[in-house]
Amino acid sequence: MVDRRWFLHALGTAVLGWPCVVDAQAGSKIYTVGYLGPGKAANARDPDSPLAILRRNLRDMGYFEGRNLTIEARFAEGQPDALPARAAELVRRKPDVIATPSAGLAELLVHETRTIPIVALSAGQLQAEETVKSLAKPGGNLTGMQIHSPETIGKRLQLLREMMPELRRVAVLRGVPFDGPGFGHYRDANDAVAAKLGIRARYIQFERPEELEPLFEQMAKAQDQALIVWGNPHLNTYRKEIFELTMRYRMPAVYDVRGLREELLVYAARYEDVYREAAVYVDKILKGANPGDLPIGQARTFDLIINLNTARSLGITIPQSLLSRADEIVQ
Repeated sequence: MVDRRWFLHALGTAVLGWPCVVDAQAGSKIYTVGYLGPGKAANARDPDSPLAILRRNLRDMGYFEGRNLTIEARFAEGQPDALPARAAELVRRKPDVIATPSAGLAELLVHETRTIPIVALSAGQLQAEETVKSLAKPGGNLTGMQIHSPETIGKRLQLLREMMPELRRVAVLRGVPFDGPGFGHYRDANDAVAAKLGIRARYIQFERPEELEPLFEQMAKAQDQALIVWGNPHLNTYRKEIFELTMRYRMPAVYDVRGLREELLVYAARYEDVYREAAVYVDKILKGANPGDLPIGQARTFDLIINLNTARSLGITIPQSLLSRADEIVQ
């Protein structure tokens, strides 16, 4: 039988010890993760937004806001020209690491700091950034995941040709900036495939949404037969407007990131995989890793998504060779 006096003494000792445990937890390090985004803060509440996904992944790794994590987020709020100032403001907060969804935004941050670690969540060609020495060992303060490669850039043009054997003229649409560090890589990769297929590729860009309809009018005059949409943070804000114009001008389009379910053809990296791996970079850096020693990752899983309703509306018959390879078919 347990001695009652011993039991009460032990219980009292345990109770007295509880505040010490709570104090130890409260006194543990609180990490600050910065985030620079292209859209609006209100949109970050969407569960599929990059910041929402990052939050979920960090929670899975044991980081909880209000306990051991603070997130400092800055957004363009519909004003892309304000992003350099937002980047500078974020750097002044001196977070432990800054996450951002694109190479262009990562470049803005690198111009503001060469010491605070920066993790690109789903960038284009990070190797095009001036501070990145190699994919295997970046060497600076920037690392993360990239979703494009010369092979995937050319793949979208090949998919268009398979869907439209008569394709001879294609337009490539991107939002500003069109001459970012990765653009030369994208253009060269696309041009190489276009030359093999005998296709003329024409590159166009827009800054404001009201410029989009005149661009589609120009495509019609230039007799462009199809459109490749190269997403970037600026362009992705206007996916609905772009889709509506592709339908009005009967312009089949292929996209490089997931957007609206109504879009005709999407060949995109599987973002849940990419963002999960990117969160691992944030975790490693918070635990003391040097970003310059973390190899830049490449998306390994891609999805081909085809919308048959949109195809029918455009008068396009999707060949069985494409349908059999699709990861998702929207009826």
